[in-house]
Amino acid sequence: MTIKPIRQNSSTNRNSIDPSAHPLSPANPAVHDATEPLPAKPPAKKLWMAALKLPMYSVAIMPIALGTAIAYFENQSLRWDVFITFLAAAILILIWENLSNDVFDSETGIDQNKHHSLVNLTSNKALIFAIANVCLILGILGVLAIAWQQQDATVLALIVLCCGLGYVYQGPPFRLGYRGLGEILCFFAFGPLGVAAAYYSQSQSWSIASLGASVILGISTSLILFCSHFHQVADDAAAGKRSPIVRLGTRRAAQLLPWLCGSLYALTVSLVIARLFPAWTLLIFASLPPALKLCRHVLANHDKPARVSNCKFIAVSLHFWSSLLLCAGFVLSGLGSFGF
Repeated sequence: MTIKPIRQNSSTNRNSIDPSAHPLSPANPAVHDATEPLPAKPPAKKLWMAALKLPMYSVAIMPIALGTAIAYFENQSLRWDVFITFLAAAILILIWENLSNDVFDSETGIDQNKHHSLVNLTSNKALIFAIANVCLILGILGVLAIAWQQQDATVLALIVLCCGLGYVYQGPPFRLGYRGLGEILCFFAFGPLGVAAAYYSQSQSWSIASLGASVILGISTSLILFCSHFHQVADDAAAGKRSPIVRLGTRRAAQLLPWLCGSLYALTVSLVIARLFPAWTLLIFASLPPALKLCRHVLANHDKPARVSNCKFIAVSLHFWSSLLLCAGFVLSGLGSFGF
């Protein structure tokens, strides 16, 4: 799923909802501190950096890295050619999702105040859409090369299914993200399906440990999308997008966050106790600092868009470190099988 970057609120959008008629209006203190000054438009260089979304590509990398790490732990073998090809394909497919999301959102008007939308920056929707589709084709060709080499279409089928989930999340006529289903689609695409595809590309088999790890990764990935809604709740409501934050309200959504973060660690401990995960995967607890920072920051600023807007990047940090440490746990355990 594409992960929404920071979007700035403007007075135009704030006036698009009648405060007396809409409970999610920015005039409602449960959603927005009306006395909070609106941030100025960032300089062009900063807008382009935000549009490129470079930190977000860990979302594409981690399912491939985690599935491969588990396959290495269980089978003591690693096919570097498959791993590198799959990484490149995953990044290309995520570029497609991000670019096409900008294109589709420009058609609904939800991104009218999003200065760092590539469509808004270039004023050339057709070009952005063309680049997106080229990236998709190249990414699918990479996965097709893996399937052709292995004479097995399973990996290709799983990735095509992931792409389908990415499209129905954002593309017409489905736009399931507008119905509050984005986090669920994100969970399956970047969790169970993505990790299973990576694991299968290395082993051509299935794994219970891989499934357990994919649930943890799916939750941490969905947390990024979940957190991206806090600062844009008024824009989403005005555009008819029923995100989880719009449905729950910022306060209840912020109170849910510690439970979601805590589930990453509770699941890991449970799977270690069940002997499905090696003890080294408890390294994931070293990612507690960004988890605590995220929960405290959102609980304190959930109704202050300008202050809470960076919470998505704290969620990216949590996703990166928790996933990397989980991968490291499996790799270190695999090395232990060789006597290291």
